Amino acid sequence: MDRSSTSPVSFEFYSVTDRGRARANNEDSVAIDDAAALAVLADGMGGYNAGEVASGMATAFIRSELGRWLTEASEEVTDQDARRAMDVCVDNANRAIFNAANSNPQYAGMGTTLVVAVFRGARLLLGHIGDSRAYRWREGRLVQLTRDHSLLQEQIDAGLISPEQAAMSLNKNLVTRAVGVEDIVLLETHQHSVSPDDWILMCSDGLSDMLDDESIAEVLMSHNQVADAAHALVEAANEAGGRDNIAVILVAVRAEASAGRTWWPFRR
Repeated sequence: MDRSSTSPVSFEFYSVTDRGRARANNEDSVAIDDAAALAVLADGMGGYNAGEVASGMATAFIRSELGRWLTEASEEVTDQDARRAMDVCVDNANRAIFNAANSNPQYAGMGTTLVVAVFRGARLLLGHIGDSRAYRWREGRLVQLTRDHSLLQEQIDAGLISPEQAAMSLNKNLVTRAVGVEDIVLLETHQHSVSPDDWILMCSDGLSDMLDDESIAEVLMSHNQVADAAHALVEAANEAGGRDNIAVILVAVRAEASAGRTWWPFRR
């Protein structure tokens, strides 16, 4: 059933990160701008502490620059304009991280994955780089909205291995695209519909490597509040091994309240 609607919607954001059970530090980073209806998630990589630097730079820069643009933009701004702004902000963040990596030996080779979500009424503009993911939870069905930029995904697409073989592979962390590794990076962006009662899940591979889609769906099915569900996802990933840092952003799409009343305040 097509539940897309032109009626007003609002959004409830919740984010959580966790070091996991195997890592000494946390290289995942999240940022939310409620007023701009913007969510950003990054999973850093690199030498000692460099991954934290890269992911933190990416989320802070994009939240600041893109959030300001979205907040100041007029209602007449088109989705194409917004996508162009996403590209420009990600390109600027990429160059900042790349330059920092090349000017400081301690940060050499650092980079980060990225997922950027911009909500514009019943439309979601979703951009990603690397293997951090976004899903849509609708009427008890979980659908992956992003496609990993990874060696394993390329091998699956080429028919060299099956998804089941990929799930058992030791090469899960080999991404083919990352922010800050080269002076230019391409943000893959697509538009999706959102409707009241949808949830959008953004996560690092610390969640998706520990829990398959069926397990993630079971957790979401068991909770009515995004805060409870987000913490339950992190707990389940840790119970499954917690081999990496875990980052989760959950966004609930709510039907806008009638005039004069405010429902579903933003929380994080």
